[in-house]
Amino acid sequence: MEPSVNGLRLIADIGGTNARFALARDGRYSRLSSVEDGRYDTLHDALADYLTVLPVEERSGLAAAIAIAAPVAGDQITMTNKTWSFSVEELKRSLNLVSLTVVNDFAATAQAIPHLAESERFVVGLPTSGKGNIGIVGPGTGLGMSALIPHGADWVLVAGEGGHATLAASTEEEFAILQILRKRWTHVSAERVLSGAGLVNLYEVLCSIEGVEPLMLTPADVTRRALHGSDNNCIKAFEYFCGFLGSVAGDLALTIGAFGGIYIAGGILLRFKEAFATSSFRQRFESKGRFSEMLERIPTYLILDESPALTGLANLPINT
Repeated sequence: MEPSVNGLRLIADIGGTNARFALARDGRYSRLSSVEDGRYDTLHDALADYLTVLPVEERSGLAAAIAIAAPVAGDQITMTNKTWSFSVEELKRSLNLVSLTVVNDFAATAQAIPHLAESERFVVGLPTSGKGNIGIVGPGTGLGMSALIPHGADWVLVAGEGGHATLAASTEEEFAILQILRKRWTHVSAERVLSGAGLVNLYEVLCSIEGVEPLMLTPADVTRRALHGSDNNCIKAFEYFCGFLGSVAGDLALTIGAFGGIYIAGGILLRFKEAFATSSFRQRFESKGRFSEMLERIPTYLILDESPALTGLANLPINT
């Protein structure tokens, strides 16, 4: 593999809210720049703006690898939680790239797992060890999901859209929450509660159940009020969030036989790792009836790397 004529590759992690750009060489990246997507009308504009600050010799003959929060199938790509749409071939030509590889953002995150240092993994639950398939799930602007399958000395990436699978209730209280959410949407996916907007959805539903008017809160407001103990419905929203995530992560572990572990990515939980570790997440992860003993043997980790998709892109095999 030859990343580019000068050994560099442009990498970009494009989420529903923020975009991160960097240059990568030999599996590591630098020149990191993070911006809000809303500053730009198109992905082309955002990438072109980043490239203009680079020296001319670094812009010449670049290969690029982009992780995008959207299904990747064919040349035309449309983001799920943003109005950006683009052609891979047209974007490559317009930016004068020697090659352009586009992958799902959680496929890129999966690619990062073998390259994480121990200090970038936070164990949730009792420490266990495992080898085999790995699952990745991450609440952020949306809910990403993917898998990493060992293949000899290498790995096979499996990108998916499991965040849009139907959400199930495990308790009477959760069933009541879903009943209210189904009045808003005919299909209630896991993403409707396991995302930034989903955390707010939970808070608003809990207010509705108690017959109180919800405040206009952001996801950061809900988590802050929950951890400060200043708002009971925020406290309950965060706890339901962790419980639902445990169930969904356990379902993923069962579905792919994730004996290599389940990794939690995304920015929502990164700053609240202790609260997450003491939540109902792990209990709900293991609560799978006759297969609870199997789930007990599967480790779960919170990824502490703030940009695992960039690490994955820096190590992604691409052809020029």
